[in-house]
Amino acid sequence: MIVHDNEPGLMKGNEALAESALRAGLQAYFGYPITPQSEILEYLTAEGAQRGCVVLQAESELAAINMVYGASGAGARVMTSSSSPGISLMQEGLSYMASAQLPCLVVNVNRGGPGLGTIQPAQGDYFQATKGGGHGDYHLIVLAPSTVQEMADFVFDAFQLAEKYRNPAMILADGALGQMMEKVILPKQGSLPNLPRPWATTGKPSDRERNIITSLFIQPEKMEQVNLVLQEKYARLQEEVRFEALQTEGAEILLVAYGLSARICQKALELARAKGIKVGLLRPITLYPFPSAALSDLAENVGAILTVEMNAGQMVEDVRLAVNGRRPVLFLGRMGGMIPSPEDVLNELEVMTDRLVPQEERS
Repeated sequence: MIVHDNEPGLMKGNEALAESALRAGLQAYFGYPITPQSEILEYLTAEGAQRGCVVLQAESELAAINMVYGASGAGARVMTSSSSPGISLMQEGLSYMASAQLPCLVVNVNRGGPGLGTIQPAQGDYFQATKGGGHGDYHLIVLAPSTVQEMADFVFDAFQLAEKYRNPAMILADGALGQMMEKVILPKQGSLPNLPRPWATTGKPSDRERNIITSLFIQPEKMEQVNLVLQEKYARLQEEVRFEALQTEGAEILLVAYGLSARICQKALELARAKGIKVGLLRPITLYPFPSAALSDLAENVGAILTVEMNAGQMVEDVRLAVNGRRPVLFLGRMGGMIPSPEDVLNELEVMTDRLVPQEERS
């Protein structure tokens, strides 16, 4: 189903993302099918050829990420997608691309784990996405959508950031967002500009030196200089922090959640407010760079913080680092593909409220 510009249509998250990628000027896609993201490959296979995009099902995820490496090095706007164990297989190639400073888009539609796990939605890949995942000192740019609309919109954002900073970017979604259908207005075709790529291996003109793309630097002095350049780039990336704050003014408890968990927390916030519990919500949109400064500021005015995730506790570590012991940070999580309900979150908020403000003291 193709949705026309400026007209809302009903689309599945994976398909909205794939259509948005084509509208963003995607030139090449290399991937391998794995549930719950296979519709991305299927959609691009059906639509890509007649719209100027090379689409190839690789023999494995290892092959796919190295094809992405080559296409990016040649200056193409390129992406891949997979789900949790498939992304694990791509980590070596992503480390190479980060070192070589090559832009690309990687989409991870999370499933439950560890291991092959289940095809149900989860958020167990936060550490892998935000802490590098592969070997060495590097980071991906990581965006976390919470709606099908953002599944589409963040493709443009991710390509723009990847190409501006010459760094791999990741959209970290989950099985529910990939499979659910919602109304979406797709970005306009061709509205993402192409930045110059003077570093690309597109042939050597006579007036410059050869472009050499590599992540191999035998001399430690040179390897350190490469690392210093990367660290300076990651410092500049802090300018790109994005988040959403809901009803945080006057809140006594702050919820922190991303992706599908944030949608659940938004409903829990409504239920809690109806019961007179003063709750706010911080939703990180960029998981790297993480909105540590915003969280630190909000922590000054609340009594406690509750982090809600679909894992055993991963983003909560970054929350605790930002809060730096000034407020108690509690955690509520479900694992293996189980999803917390708004009522689960509300129950935890009520327990926290009883500790912060006894019932007889509430207005």
